Amino acid sequence: MTLKTQKVHSAAEMFAKEHLEGKMDRREFMTRVSALGVATATAYSLIGANPAEAAGHSVKPSMGGTLRIQQEVRALKDPRAFDWSQMANITRGICEYLIEYQRDGSFKGILLESWEANEDATQYTLNVRQGVKFNNGDDLTAEHVAANFVAWADKNVEGNSMASRVAALVDEETGMAREGAIEVVDDYTVRLNLTAPDITIVPGIADYPSAVQHKDMIGQDIAEHGIGTGAYKIESYDVGVKAVLVKNEDHDYWGETYLDRVEFIDLGTDPAAWVAGAEADEFDMVYESVGDFVSIFDSIGWNKSEVVTAATVVIRPNQKAEVDGMMPYADKRVRQAIMLAVDNNVPLELGIAGQGIVAENHHVAPVHPEYAELPPLQRDVEKARALMEEAGMMDFEHEIISIDDDYRRNTTDAVAAQLRDAGFKVKRTVIPGATFWNDWTKYPFSSTNWNHRELGVQILALAYKSGEAWNEAGFENAEFDALLAEAVAIADADARREVMAKLQAIMQDEGVTIQPYWRSLFRHYKDGIVNAEMHPKFEINVHNLGFA
Repeated sequence: MTLKTQKVHSAAEMFAKEHLEGKMDRREFMTRVSALGVATATAYSLIGANPAEAAGHSVKPSMGGTLRIQQEVRALKDPRAFDWSQMANITRGICEYLIEYQRDGSFKGILLESWEANEDATQYTLNVRQGVKFNNGDDLTAEHVAANFVAWADKNVEGNSMASRVAALVDEETGMAREGAIEVVDDYTVRLNLTAPDITIVPGIADYPSAVQHKDMIGQDIAEHGIGTGAYKIESYDVGVKAVLVKNEDHDYWGETYLDRVEFIDLGTDPAAWVAGAEADEFDMVYESVGDFVSIFDSIGWNKSEVVTAATVVIRPNQKAEVDGMMPYADKRVRQAIMLAVDNNVPLELGIAGQGIVAENHHVAPVHPEYAELPPLQRDVEKARALMEEAGMMDFEHEIISIDDDYRRNTTDAVAAQLRDAGFKVKRTVIPGATFWNDWTKYPFSSTNWNHRELGVQILALAYKSGEAWNEAGFENAEFDALLAEAVAIADADARREVMAKLQAIMQDEGVTIQPYWRSLFRHYKDGIVNAEMHPKFEINVHNLGFA
């Protein structure tokens, strides 16, 4: 065992001690130790748990069959620009990932056999799984992996959110991978040399826009070229209707897979249509069950899977947006007034039927290791009106836009109603999903759902760091960016929490967003389906699914 490996295992033993003493829950323990490169089985052995039972995958499916999944079928594009989990759930059968985030909080190597970080998280060594081939016959090598990192680091690609996930590899002058940052050590080893410590690298490359492509296909639509390491191929792809994957019999897949065919069936955004489809036997499992429809799916006898997450909805003003020649939300007083006019308990109840916990408008959740508890928020209509009047905006009509689904529409309605109660003029606009997602980052005032992320610093870097592709609030704050860079470099969650408290306070003080609740996520499926449990990040890996 090398000195570096000894230090990693010492850290893991310390985390295990904290877990056993009740200072850290199991998911946080698994996330911390597996991100360091400790194998899942080893991590569970440190706390005396059974890996198969804890991960929830103790039953192996039988071979064959067709599984039908209710899920939106969205137009595909360069995977780096994927902005919704539904896209990756379909293409994951073709293009796989280096690392996969598990339901229990651990990270599992897929195209990586293993990985290891140095003591201060400035260098990561990635060991590529040997014996893996692309379906065109080419071997997966370190050269392919390095090429993907180079592509992920390219900030010049429109919509490439991966650049924020690998920011410590990027040359700020060129907006591309820094020379020497990505090193091919040998045919199956890649070394990442970071400019500063970064504890988010492993979670970042486990996120859904990081599908690994053949080096010659990077930047292209997977549906158009079909080349990947996965066991499946696309038989048909009809946006808004249906996508079909079938097992690629011409490809010698490196792993195990079970189903012969997977159909993704798009029934729109209305959960009532999903229930009708279930009763008509049009599909076997749902992407997610929401709001009052959770109990309805219970009533028809389907199995229910639940997971507590940091998934949420934000109703945010866009600070850079122009409305009738002005920038209404560039004024901090207007943003603060909007936030003060809303009691977050109301959208929690009316938006998701109370299936979650109230949040605090800073997008860092109690499930995040570094979450800092701040004084509770209080609705203050009188102060909200005073700020809006001071800004000279009481006569301004706020148009709040949402998608036409159930929980996001209802959540946004609840916020709009409270703003009207405060005396503000509000217009509600509801847009069909097929149109809404085209410009989701550009609306002046709208609601968006956000997935669970393993670390609080991850979500702040993705959504609120200046200039990032997914910064839909148009928020730019030099102090915030500097504190975030400091937090990302701190491996110890307790020490990071001190900086996180400052970041969370800035979010609230600047009135960046109304972020009302943290969601419990639900999925329903028929008896006899194996490994269909709800994932904290909505992920569906068709390689694992099957029938008992």
